[in-house]
Amino acid sequence: MTEQFPGGVLDLLGAAGDRVVFEHLDRAVTGAELLADVRRVTNGLREHGVGPGDGVALLLGVSPEAFAAVVAAHVVGARVVGVRPGLTDRQREHLLTDVAYRVSDDPDTVPSGAVLALDDLLSTPDDGLRPRVTARPEDVARLIHTSGSTGLPKACAQTYAAMTAAWALRPDAWPPAVRELAARLDRFLVFGTLASQVMMEYGLLTLAAGGTLVTADPPAFPDAFVRHRATASVITVARLTKLVASQRASPVDLGSLRALMVSGSPLSPGRLREAAEVLGPVVFHGYGQTETGMISMATPDDEPGSLGVPPVDLEVRDTDGRPVPPGTDGELFVRTPSQARGYWREPALTAEVFTPDGWVRTRDLGRLDGQGRLWLTGRARDVIIVNANLYYAGPVERLLATHPAVAEAYVTAVPDDSTGEAVHAFVVPAEGRVPGLGELRDLVAARLGEACAPTRLTLIGEVPLTPAGKPDKRRLASGD
Repeated sequence: MTEQFPGGVLDLLGAAGDRVVFEHLDRAVTGAELLADVRRVTNGLREHGVGPGDGVALLLGVSPEAFAAVVAAHVVGARVVGVRPGLTDRQREHLLTDVAYRVSDDPDTVPSGAVLALDDLLSTPDDGLRPRVTARPEDVARLIHTSGSTGLPKACAQTYAAMTAAWALRPDAWPPAVRELAARLDRFLVFGTLASQVMMEYGLLTLAAGGTLVTADPPAFPDAFVRHRATASVITVARLTKLVASQRASPVDLGSLRALMVSGSPLSPGRLREAAEVLGPVVFHGYGQTETGMISMATPDDEPGSLGVPPVDLEVRDTDGRPVPPGTDGELFVRTPSQARGYWREPALTAEVFTPDGWVRTRDLGRLDGQGRLWLTGRARDVIIVNANLYYAGPVERLLATHPAVAEAYVTAVPDDSTGEAVHAFVVPAEGRVPGLGELRDLVAARLGEACAPTRLTLIGEVPLTPAGKPDKRRLASGD
């Protein structure tokens, strides 16, 4: 039987040997040293009785030891829950439900429960043997939580079989866009927490490509790129916007930078062109979901707005669930090697999103063009209901963002006595400009119709973000 994840990661570290794979503060850590940490933490977990199927929460930063803890928790076959920074107390407690063990590199900050200090686990004797992977294919490998932008985070249950299928750590198995990205991952800047799905997966890709993980916490862009000679990192749309503005106002030498992976929210073609003009051809635009993992990725050579050719099964379907021809808008359904098998202990919600024949309903709207490239056009869930008619927020936001006085635009539904709901626009003004409600209404009414035109306008300095870095429309709408 094929060895389950993370067997391939152990092989990567073993093959790295004396090569430096991690730089943290003033330390350079080799593959052999990192593998030794994995052995110690694995043995420590087993001494505490942690085994296949046990729930283990990871409250960790971005050190090499944190990386070793993530790998070790999977070696023993645990059900891993990554707890990212920035969650509310209620969200954090929700994530820790049904978790027997909590591993932390700062145990004094962990709420009540069986806390295993990472330093204590690392003090376990090293037997020098390759860790024995006891993960079972159908066990849940990790619960990956959604952003929580619509309430409490939902836990997507990904099995060890799915992680094993998804993690082909050989370059010959990578799709073209991933292969191009991997070639730029010489020095990948990590920050926040390695318990993050995105950070860990790009970190593993970096190791598989022969690169080095370099820590920066907090990630002060652009200084961190310069200080650590980073060639790549992940970035939200909001941070990318700030980086571009910073480089326009006071440029620094970013000659080492070769790849910025943007994900989490749409990146408008205009923003992408501006980023390419200021930063060069470095932006990779990824599209995926917590439920599915990566679905598609655009390289710097792709046409702005396109998300590249998906390397997974993807269908665009109409409202009756029937596939539509290329060029036709519809809802996206996908099948990916890494997709979750459902939501943890939420069968009704699982039935809404995960179909019996293995497809995942993304609830995103888009189309495939004649070349097989994916274009997003909106979200099926992000709607305003005006006079009992549904209007998607995505097209309104993209149109508002084309106005010369608008840097960013977000819309939400607001109650309206006459129409039930109406459009409320939240706009980050372009530098030196102040857009007016009237001109924005005229723009939308002319292109999308009067019902889509905003009836309210709020100017904001920046959009609030969820802990996952996505625009937080709940906070916009509530005024928090």
